[in-house]
Amino acid sequence: MKKQQPQISEERILEASWELLGEDDIEKFSLRRLATRLNIQAPSLYWYFKSKQDLYQRLANQVCKMILEEFDSDGDWKQQMTEIAAVIRRVLMRYPCSTQIMMITLPNEPDIIRFTNRMLLCVESTPLRSDQKFQVVTTFVNYIFYFVMDDYQHQRSVEAISDNGETLPGDKMLSLLDSMSEDEAGLFRRMFNNKGYEVMGTHQSFEFGLKLILLGIEQAIRDEEN
Repeated sequence: MKKQQPQISEERILEASWELLGEDDIEKFSLRRLATRLNIQAPSLYWYFKSKQDLYQRLANQVCKMILEEFDSDGDWKQQMTEIAAVIRRVLMRYPCSTQIMMITLPNEPDIIRFTNRMLLCVESTPLRSDQKFQVVTTFVNYIFYFVMDDYQHQRSVEAISDNGETLPGDKMLSLLDSMSEDEAGLFRRMFNNKGYEVMGTHQSFEFGLKLILLGIEQAIRDEEN
């Protein structure tokens, strides 16, 4: 007798996947846990996805689709890249572990390709060579990915330390810095005491990093024009 397709939708599987990823790190995600969440047998998921990697590909495609839907700018290259950076960060922060998923998947889904193509369109009008435009997009996106992922991992680490009743990183850092000499840690200590670390993960920090990236692109454009 031919097996019947389980009565569950791909949309519900993706929704449940994001729920699980929001509860634990991506390392703890498994198709077995996903099946349990959906009240189905694990093999039933293979009707929709050939593997966990295949599921990740579809999740990444979903993220790219949302970015494309929310991005709307027809300004110059700098305006477009500034706007799409804000959209990418906003969407990634909305879905826990989405950054990691974007970084471990391949561009073999339609909306992932459309997303990359749209990024390239942002700099198409510049005099940069094709390989340089691709490098601009890669560097730009990697900055956003790592910024979001670093902030996410930092928050998870602080939460884990707090839940375990351990000394918070700030208190431990003060004790460590007090044990080090001026030559070893003077500048770092002053930055720490002036609350320099409090800008980590903030909009202010993101905007400044973005400004550095855009200034670098501007300089590359000027070099190419000359």
